[in-house]
Amino acid sequence: MSDSNKKFYITTAIDYVNGLPHIGHALEKIQTDVVARHHRSLGENVLFLTGTDENSLKNVQAAEKEGITVQELVDRNSQVFYDLKHVLNLSFDDFIRTTEKRHIQGVEKLWKTCQKDIYKKTYEGLYCVGCEAFYKESELVNGLCPEHKKAPELVKEENYFFKLSKYQKQLKELIEKDELKIIPETRKNEVLSFINSGLEDICISRSKERAHGWGISVPGDPNQIVWVWFDALGNYITAVGYGSDEDKFKDLWPADIHFIGKGILRFHSIYWPAMLLSAGLALPKSIFVHGYITVDGGKMSKSIGNVINPIELVEKYGTEPVRYFLLREMPSTQDGDFTYEKFEDRYIADLSRGLGNFVARVVTLATKLKNRGSIYGSEGKEENEVLFAPQNLKLKNEIENAQETWKKSLDELKFNEALVAIWKLIGFCDKYIEQTKPWEESDKQGQVINDLLLALSNIAKMLKPFLPEASEKITKQLKTKRKSEVLFPQL
Repeated sequence: MSDSNKKFYITTAIDYVNGLPHIGHALEKIQTDVVARHHRSLGENVLFLTGTDENSLKNVQAAEKEGITVQELVDRNSQVFYDLKHVLNLSFDDFIRTTEKRHIQGVEKLWKTCQKDIYKKTYEGLYCVGCEAFYKESELVNGLCPEHKKAPELVKEENYFFKLSKYQKQLKELIEKDELKIIPETRKNEVLSFINSGLEDICISRSKERAHGWGISVPGDPNQIVWVWFDALGNYITAVGYGSDEDKFKDLWPADIHFIGKGILRFHSIYWPAMLLSAGLALPKSIFVHGYITVDGGKMSKSIGNVINPIELVEKYGTEPVRYFLLREMPSTQDGDFTYEKFEDRYIADLSRGLGNFVARVVTLATKLKNRGSIYGSEGKEENEVLFAPQNLKLKNEIENAQETWKKSLDELKFNEALVAIWKLIGFCDKYIEQTKPWEESDKQGQVINDLLLALSNIAKMLKPFLPEASEKITKQLKTKRKSEVLFPQL
C-alpha cells in the first residue's frame, strides 16, 4: 500500500574531506541507500541526504601539507565523495557541503537561537584534532584518544560554551522512552551510561587563530570560529531549509533516521539533541549505529597501508558485488571484517554460482519452452507474463516465508538477514529444479517452469533495494525470456 503523502527523511553522516573515501564510508552510504530505495518502493516521499564536512582543522592541515589552499582541497575532495553516487549506484537526493551559503545561514541562525544557552569562558583541556573534540583525562586510554590512538594536545584559550548539563535529565528521559530511538539497544545503553556519569558543558567555538581563519565565524564575534561539530551537525536541518526555506523545513523535519558510525555516537545522541532542544526544534526519530570494518582482523590505517578504496574495489569487481559483500558480510550493527579472499569467496559462491547461475538456468529453460511454442499459464495471458501463484505448495510457502523474513529484516535494518532469506529461496529453487527435471518433456513441464519464473520474479523484487542493477536485468530477462549478458562473470 503506497502513501505518496508520507515523507521519509534519511541521512548519512557527512564526511571529512581531508582524505579519500574508504569502504567504511561506502558501507554507511550503501546501507542508507537500501533503506531509501525500500521506502520509495512503498510510495513514500523520500529525501536521502549525504554530504561533506569541510570546516575542520584536519582539512586545513591536509591542505598545508599539500601546499594548496583549503578551498582547493575541499572542492577537489568533496567531488570525489559526490562521485560515489555513480560508483556505488547511490540514490541520494541532496548533497550538502558545509561551505555552502544555505548551510552557513542555517548555522548562524541555530547559534543565535541557542544563544540563551551559550556563554564565554577561559578553558584549558585535552584536545584531539582527529575527533575535533575535548577529552577528560579519565576518558583517555593509556593517555591516548580512544578513537585515534594519539595523545591529545593541551589547549588553553577563551571560547564559547554550550550548557549541555542543563539538558541531562531531559535527554535521559527521551532516550529511555525511545522518543529518540537509538539502534541497537547496546548503543542506547552506552549513551545512557555516559549521561548517568554526568554531562558537562561543552566548548563550541575555537579562536580564529587556532582555526587558521577557516570555518564559520561566530555571529557577532569575528575572532571566534564555530566549533566544527556545532557547525556539521546542523547540516541535517540546513539541508532541508532551516535558515533559508522555512516552509520546506516544516515539511521535512524531523529526520526519520540518522545513519552513523559508532565513533560519532556521542555527538549525535547527546550534543545534537541538546542543541535541538535548546533551539526548540523536534528531535530526529531514530539514530542507527553501524559498526566498523576491519581489514584482515586489524583496524584500517594509512600508516599500515591497509585502507581499502571502494572506487578501486568497484573498478576491479563491479558495483553490485561491492554492495552485496558489504551488506551480506557485515552484520548491520556490529564490526565486520574485509579480506580479498572473503570477498572473492562471496562473489563466486553467492553471485556467480548462486544467483547468476540460477537466473541463467531458469531463463534458458523458459526460452526453450517458448521456442517450442508451449504456453505457460491460462488463456488470455500474454506469453511473456509470469502467471498466478505457484502450483507447487512447498515452493509457494518458501516464497511467502522469504518475503516475510525479508520485510521484517528490512524493517529492523538487518540487511544481512534479508539477503540470507533471498539466498535461502534461491537454494530451495535450485533443489526444486533438480527434483522436477524441467528440461525433460512432460505434461507438468510448463507449470514447473512457470513456478520457477514466478519465484525468480519475486527474487528480483526483493533484490531491488540491495542490487538494483541485477534486479532490473533479471526483470528484463523475465519479460523477453531471452538471456542477456552474464550477471556476474567468473573471476
